[in-house]
Parts: sequence; structure tokens; C-alpha cells
Amino acid sequence: MAPADAAGPTSWGRYPPTAQRAIALAWGTDSIPPGPEPVLAYGMGRSYGDVCLNPDGPVLLTRGLRRFLSFQPETGVLRCEPGCTLGEVAALALPHGWFPPVVPGTQFVTVAGAVANDVHGKNHHRAGTFGRHVRALELLRSDGGRQVVGPSISPERFAATVGGLGLTGLITSVELQLVRVPGPWMDVEAVPFGDLDGFASLAEESDRTHAYTVAWVDGLASLGRGIFFRGNHADAPGTLSPPQPRWRVPIDAPDALLSAPLLRAFNALYLRWPRHGTRRMTVWKFLHPLDAIGGWNRLYGRRGMLQHQSVVPGKEAVAALLSASAQSGQGSFLTVLKTFADLPSPGLLSFPRPGWTLALDFPGRGEATLRLLDRLDAIVLEHGGRVYPAKDARMAPATFRAGFPRWKDFSTHVDPRFSSGFWRRVTHEA
Repeated sequence: MAPADAAGPTSWGRYPPTAQRAIALAWGTDSIPPGPEPVLAYGMGRSYGDVCLNPDGPVLLTRGLRRFLSFQPETGVLRCEPGCTLGEVAALALPHGWFPPVVPGTQFVTVAGAVANDVHGKNHHRAGTFGRHVRALELLRSDGGRQVVGPSISPERFAATVGGLGLTGLITSVELQLVRVPGPWMDVEAVPFGDLDGFASLAEESDRTHAYTVAWVDGLASLGRGIFFRGNHADAPGTLSPPQPRWRVPIDAPDALLSAPLLRAFNALYLRWPRHGTRRMTVWKFLHPLDAIGGWNRLYGRRGMLQHQSVVPGKEAVAALLSASAQSGQGSFLTVLKTFADLPSPGLLSFPRPGWTLALDFPGRGEATLRLLDRLDAIVLEHGGRVYPAKDARMAPATFRAGFPRWKDFSTHVDPRFSSGFWRRVTHEA
């Protein structure tokens, strides 16, 4: 496993290392650069693997396209360019009592990136995926044609674009329905659990009473002990701007930093999380806790980080995944567990489906890490689950095709000039 020292834009996991060329876009009227090479849109680079990388051609930087085109404070309908981040959307909308309907674990994700990966959040049991709230979007195809698509406008192309990993063309604008909120505050409760049965009981109870739910799990304990977090928007109006990182990791951490002894100490401290009833905190502190640390991915060292996120039917599969991780001796430094509801995702390649979703983070430690991830893939497939493309950097083509059986239907909508390292990898020899 090579050091994560590639030039140009990288993925958040910084693996695989790729010498990536880039072309900056400035206006929505810009055309796709001509030429035979494949291209790919690139926003904030918060995908963990190679869905945002294009080793065989340039990426098109979309952060220059971050203008708000229209906003209706009465209805919460927002239209913006693709490079606006969800944090910027929140900064605009919160003073008017609106908030993005679905946010992942970071605010530093572009709106187009949220569409392309059909992201989910801690409120999946209430809101489903991001794509369920997209009213329309405009696509620029490599032949110069522009097309507006939506749930009732070219619905097949819309279904391919939502969760379509940026492969159906360049998204130039998105029209989004925001959700009403009282203000920037949340009431949050932390509840410990000792095993996966305890998690299941808390999830069933909390999904009925709380809009946001998620659990942290001890990555070295195969029993699945952890802390369950649940929250609701607080009836407390106010105006707060999204915070910027309070700390920044200046250099790559040494490989020994995230060792098993440190992980055990970290888990012991986490299990002592203050639990004195409901705590009030900002939406950013609860929904995006790691955003407080700029460049936190560098804590995983020069060889980068590999995350394994899957969705599986339930407890038995999650127990097998946790056991394999714990027995490997590598241990996941950050292990997150949540349930997905039976809310259909609109995209052909959307990741969520009813079940439990488990995310495991590992420092890149060469072949041992790759062997562990292959073992985790095998467990997922044994239980009829799937692995999340936005977090993947190495799954085999067979793993992808088994998890996403409609991939051939999707491939008919792929723009002939758009591709990625991920797409070429999982469709190799198809």
C-alpha cells in the first residue's frame, strides 16, 4: 500500500493515491472540455475512495459553481449551482427557519455530491435519502445537450443521476425542498447499551420518538456495546452561522498513533460520555461532530484510511462483521451503527435499503487491511447485503454487481465521456 502522497485532488480516505489532473469550472454555461479522455465532476472530495477520482483523465472542479440561483423563504424551495455545500445551504436557510432535509456526517459536501451519492443521514427513518427531496436538476451532457430531469420529468434519467456517482453528466443546478426547523439547536440524549440486542431495542423505541438516531460502537468489542445517540430539533429559535474547524491536523500522524492500545483507551473514555438526561447543542455539533477537526483524515497516517460501510439485514450479520474486525487485531477506530427504514430510495444505484448499516474505519496497513476488507465483503454478501460505493476504494466487481443488481440498467444512462476509477474497476471485464 503506497503512501497517500498523490498530487492534485484526492479522496477523503487518500487511498488509492492518484496523480489527479484538474480543470476548474467558473460558470454554469461552461462547456465540458473536448477530447477523448474521460472526465468526472469533483466537488469537495469527501468520498472516501475512488468514486470521485479519474486516474485516466481530468476531474472538473465544481466549487467555482456555488451560486444560489433562487430561494423562496415562504416554501423552502432552493435552487442552486452544484458546488454549494450543505453548510452553505444551512447558513442561508436557517435564519428563515429551513434546513437541508438530509445531511451526512459532514457539512462539507456539495449539493451535487449529495445527489450523486444519494447521501443518507441520522434521520433516514423519517426522511429517507437526499434524492427524495430533489425536485429537479439540470444535466450537461458531453455532447453539449442540457436536460432538466426530475421525479416526473425524464424519470429514468433522474433515477440514474440520483445515486449515479456523477456518471450521467455534469449537474449544473439542483432544485431542492428544504425542511422546516425552529432554529439551529437540538436536544440530544446519549444512552449506553451492552450488546446488539440493546441497540435493537433502543433503535425501535427511538425511531418512534426522535428524528435523528445513531450509535457509536466499541470497535474492539465483538459484543456490540456502545452509546446510542438520539435527538430532535429544539423549539429554540436563533441565528448561528456554521462553525469552521476549531483545530486542524497539520501533518500526517505516525502509523503507530492509531494502535490497539490507544484504541482501547479511546473507547474507554468514549464509554464514559456524560449521560445526564437531555443536552442542548447546535445542529452542527450533533450532526457533524468531526467537522470541528480540520483534516482529521490525516490522523490515519500517510498510507490513508479505508472505510467499510455496508447495509445488511440485521443483528446476525452485524455481529459477524464486528467479530471479524475485532479478531483481526486491527480494530476500527470509529465504528458507527444505524438502522435504515423502509423508505424507497429514488436512484438505481442508491445505497440504503431496509436493514442495519455499519461503518468501520481502518488505517491503511497494507495487505493485512485489504484481506480484512475482503473478509468483511464476504460476510456482507453471505447475508445478502451491499457495500457503499461512496466509501469504497477496493471492492471486487463481483461484490458490486451482487449488491447492485440493476447496475446494467444504470449503465445505459452513463455519459460516454464520464467515468471514474471506481466505475472502471467494478465494471472491468463486464
